[in-house]
Amino acid sequence: MPDTTVIPFNRPYVAGAEEEYLGRAMAGGALEGDGPFTRRANTLIAELIGASSVLLTTSCTHALEMSALLLGIAPGDEVIMPSFTFVSTATAFALRGAVPVFADCRPDTLNLDERLIEAAITDRTRAIVVMHYAGVACEMDAIMAVAARYGLAVVEDNAHGLCARYRGRALGSFGAMATQSFHATKNVQCGEGGALVMNAPGLVERAEIIREKGTNRAQFFRGMVDKYRWIDIGSSYLPSDLLAAFLVAQLEAIDDIQARRHRIWAAYDKWVADWAGERGVRRPTVPADRDHPAHLYYLLLPDLAHRQAFLRHLGERGVRAAFHYQPLHTTPGGLRYGREAPGGCPVTEDVADRLVRLPLFAAMSDDELGRIVEAVISY
Repeated sequence: MPDTTVIPFNRPYVAGAEEEYLGRAMAGGALEGDGPFTRRANTLIAELIGASSVLLTTSCTHALEMSALLLGIAPGDEVIMPSFTFVSTATAFALRGAVPVFADCRPDTLNLDERLIEAAITDRTRAIVVMHYAGVACEMDAIMAVAARYGLAVVEDNAHGLCARYRGRALGSFGAMATQSFHATKNVQCGEGGALVMNAPGLVERAEIIREKGTNRAQFFRGMVDKYRWIDIGSSYLPSDLLAAFLVAQLEAIDDIQARRHRIWAAYDKWVADWAGERGVRRPTVPADRDHPAHLYYLLLPDLAHRQAFLRHLGERGVRAAFHYQPLHTTPGGLRYGREAPGGCPVTEDVADRLVRLPLFAAMSDDELGRIVEAVISY
């Protein structure tokens, strides 16, 4: 009989040492944040990216909120970002009263189209936020050049991009700051979690204060002050050391996790190539000067009707696939708090209607992989 077990879109991977490290954290009694596992996670992430400093946070959303605070974003400021991204990219800055300015994406990589940024800049523009879709890098040389020309900060929403590179350089190392996600759907995860990556040492002291509810508590525990006090604006962005313990186990197994995911990504790309070419279905674009992290594998169907029919077809065969971002500039929140960049976002609106993500998780079996491919090419 054929296997009818449902294959989920995502199955969080457990590397092996998580239970041991959680036990160590509980035995040590330091369950609050900034314990030994938090410090270890910060170091491992910084080494992966080549960053000057990393602070673990409760989510990538909170890391983005911290970046807005560190930049001093204020009401009336404008921040240029892609419309094709997760809502947190925008809400982090809208919370500070800024106006997200939604620019279109490129038709190849689906990243923020660097050719449209300059036309979106006004005298109120303070920053450019890039999001590396599927972990395939934006055109960072061009974006950094525009930012330098106009004196703008660059923040990388690197939720998809850990272990990815642009022209040999790690994503997350370009902007003044970058943010990471360790949500259960990410390559390396702890259920919920994130990190703020800082590439300028001058940011670190204030970032510690913002992360610790606006106090200098971190300095107090290092013996730098005799008591900790309220110093600046801030919030509670510090995760428990239990979450950090789980994450450290994942980070230490990152080579194995990445190898597993790349095997699946490469198999999809090889086995659906002929089917896709014959039916006008587009596979992911990865320019030759970029290394992707096998975060997700997507297909662009010819139109919305085919996309919806394709999702039903896969579902009937026990494969849980998913579409992705809805254009932020068309959402109620986007219409209320943001505005479109000149020229609108026609590419974003088009690809959002056609994109399907296939299941991709490190523990996928060969049988599951075969079933997914068979379901795809039978459409």
